[in-house]
Amino acid sequence: MAAGSLLALLDDIATILDDVSVMTQIAAKKTAGVLGDDLALNAQQVSGVHAERELPVVWAVAKGSFLNKLILVPSALAISYFAPWAITPLLMAGGAYLCFEGFEKVSHKLLVSHHEDIAQHTVLANAITSAKVDLLALEKSKIKGAIRTDFILSAEIIVIALGTVVTATFSRQASVVTAVAIMMTVGVYGLVACIVKLDDLGLYLMLKKGKSVYKQIQRKLGKYLLAFAPMLMRTLSVLGTLAMFMVGGSIIGHGIPALHHLPEYMVEMPPGLVFIAPILIEALVGLIVGAMGFSLLTLTNKILPKKASS
Repeated sequence: MAAGSLLALLDDIATILDDVSVMTQIAAKKTAGVLGDDLALNAQQVSGVHAERELPVVWAVAKGSFLNKLILVPSALAISYFAPWAITPLLMAGGAYLCFEGFEKVSHKLLVSHHEDIAQHTVLANAITSAKVDLLALEKSKIKGAIRTDFILSAEIIVIALGTVVTATFSRQASVVTAVAIMMTVGVYGLVACIVKLDDLGLYLMLKKGKSVYKQIQRKLGKYLLAFAPMLMRTLSVLGTLAMFMVGGSIIGHGIPALHHLPEYMVEMPPGLVFIAPILIEALVGLIVGAMGFSLLTLTNKILPKKASS
């Protein structure tokens, strides 16, 4: 009897693990789009620090991401169980903040003069090469910004994963969401670590000595990697900002039925436009929301000092 009970228990565990594995794969596929945005955003967030400190900064952000998910996974499960109606408004608030951050970056490019931009880059360069205290301050600033962005994207990933198993039992929901959260964190920050060290790999290969064909190929590959790394980081910087609008706009759009169902009315459009139009709409929504948030904050900052001084 005991042996039979043990085998039955093992069979149940195996069945549950198999179901969880299948559901986790489905959830992972549905969250892959956000994963790409998460990668672009976080790779640009940790760029600009001293080469020797890149991996420690990535690790610090990764630990912050794990902490985010340690907070978000139980919170999402609890909200889904006790107050499912609150998930959408909370996500929309996070999406609006993401749009605001994106527009803040755009406004910096548009409003800051070339001379001011050079001055800020000089301060940044001095912070990287000068005293340790400046370097630590720079790192803390970048880490906080990356963790803050990660929190919002992680929330969306977790909610998407939770939505794929909404009809499953609570234990299976918890298992799938936890598995997706861990896989996404390891995957994102593993790739970020590889991206930020790409230039170091290029330099390492360029310094290879020897006259053999293999060594020559290594040096040429290192030269290409060194040239490619800064272009990749600039591209990720642009994609990261666009991702803020698209992800934020998508979150907000899901909370507004008219926007969420708008692509359904585009069936008469050419196939290419049907695919691109929803993305453009989400980005436009994100841009508008970000502009509204930025304008409101700017106006508030101008009014409050006047009130304080009067």
